[in-house]
Amino acid sequence: MVRARRAASVPERQWHVIDAKGQVLGRVATRAARLLQGKHKPTWTPYLDMGDHVVVVNAASVRLTGQKEEQKLYRTHSGYEGGLREERAKIVRARKPVRMVEEAIRGMLPKTKLGDAMYRKLKVYASADHPHAAQKPQTLEVA
Repeated sequence: MVRARRAASVPERQWHVIDAKGQVLGRVATRAARLLQGKHKPTWTPYLDMGDHVVVVNAASVRLTGQKEEQKLYRTHSGYEGGLREERAKIVRARKPVRMVEEAIRGMLPKTKLGDAMYRKLKVYASADHPHAAQKPQTLEVA
């Protein structure tokens, strides 16, 4: 007797748009990280990538609270001795505003191959327009 194998169920991924204009960076990042991990679904499993795609727009106008604009540091290292570079948040916002949102969300994801797969489903844009209209994304409000 031959048993029929079940096909592995592929999770149905939805697309979400988060407008970061005037929103606090941490609140946007936590909302996006939960969606990328799939923790909002009843089928969430910690060792499977069940998350959805997330598009964050208006990343250039995200808000930082307190003195973070002047005090928060973003660090990169070239790999060479003495290759550490530090930049303040206001300089990062002027040069590459997408980086602030990407790093905040990336830090909230697992530090494994699974986290890398989740991070690839994140799209961040500095302005309000994005090329993902064909996916019919749902607009989400951040409280």
